[in-house]
Amino acid sequence: MKVSRRGLYALQALIHLAEAYEGGLVAARTVAEKEGIPEKFLEGILLALKNARVISSERGREGGYRLRKPPEEIFIGDVMRMIDGPLAPFGDVVELQHRVRTESRHPGLFDLFLEVRNAASAIVDRTSLADLVERNRRVLAARGGTGSRS
Repeated sequence: MKVSRRGLYALQALIHLAEAYEGGLVAARTVAEKEGIPEKFLEGILLALKNARVISSERGREGGYRLRKPPEEIFIGDVMRMIDGPLAPFGDVVELQHRVRTESRHPGLFDLFLEVRNAASAIVDRTSLADLVERNRRVLAARGGTGSRS
């Protein structure tokens, strides 16, 4: 499984919006600055997330973005597939299953890739944005940090 820069930025932006969920709208500029994402690149990502109905936006001076659903209802696997496509290293699960059935010399290799894909999928498909917000808190607390970037 590979996560593109676009996919990583999308997840970081969504986690930021999840942290601010109760507070209302967040400006794209604020997300870009806090997350270290180039603003123009972020705008394209936010548009894709808006078109996919993951986030909503309001225009104007007080405008910005917010999650359309509570963070508990947005799962990482869905976002990753939306931005980067299938989780499998070679196509999607159907293609991998086909390769396991038809590969003449190394079907075990594709069976391994299928197993890796299934394990990764099981983790990201049950992990929500709310889970990641809490995970960030736990990891930062264990490190004794406040979340500032190094």
